[in-house]
This record gives sequence, C-alpha cells and structure tokens, in this order.
Amino acid sequence: MKLILAVLVLVLVVETQAQWYKYPGQAIGGAKDMWRAYQDMREANWKNSDKYFHARGDYDAANRGPGGRWAAEVISDAREALQGLGDSGRGKVDSEADQEANRWGRNGGDPNRYRPNGLPNKY
Repeated sequence: MKLILAVLVLVLVVETQAQWYKYPGQAIGGAKDMWRAYQDMREANWKNSDKYFHARGDYDAANRGPGGRWAAEVISDAREALQGLGDSGRGKVDSEADQEANRWGRNGGDPNRYRPNGLPNKY
C-alpha cells in the first residue's frame, strides 16, 4: 500500500514538473542572454541606453522559460547588489530604475520602451 501511494505521489509530482529537465539548459541560456546584453551595452557605448540593455537581457533570458527567468532574476539582483556595495556614484535612485527595467523585461514587457533615440538597429 505504501509503495502504491509513493508511486502515485511521484507521478503527480513529476507530472506537474514535466519540463524539469529543461530548467538547467534554460538557466544557462538565460545567463548567456544576460552576458550578450552586457557585451552589447559595452560595445554600443550609447548614452542613456543602460535601462534598454537591462530590460533586453532580462526579456531574452525569461523567454527561454522558467530556468531563464530564474537566471535573469538572480543575475540582475546580484549585479545591483554588487553595484550598491561600491562607490559607483550611481545612487539608489538609478539602481531602483535599473531594477524596474529588469522586472519589466523579465515579465515580458517590450524592452524598446527603454530604447534611446538613435541607438543603431544592430542592438
């Protein structure tokens, strides 16, 4: 009886998490999306483009699935926490605006909301 109950519980748990095996790949892909957005931001070196690249990185990562969304959240929160430790001169208001852009992208919002005028179409 205990074995039947254990199998039933296992089947129910596995069925609710039927895509669990994709999670690590989504997380790795999401981390790569975040890195690509960072590299593009550095390459573009465009005034007032920071929020756009924050939103775009989170958006791309989250579109991979739950693993990508998790990676985007962890990386975004860690980045802002580390920047808050140093004296970057950016301040709390700018960090909060970055986090708002992160959440916007991660929740499926169009990153172009933050796109600065004149930013090349490559990005």
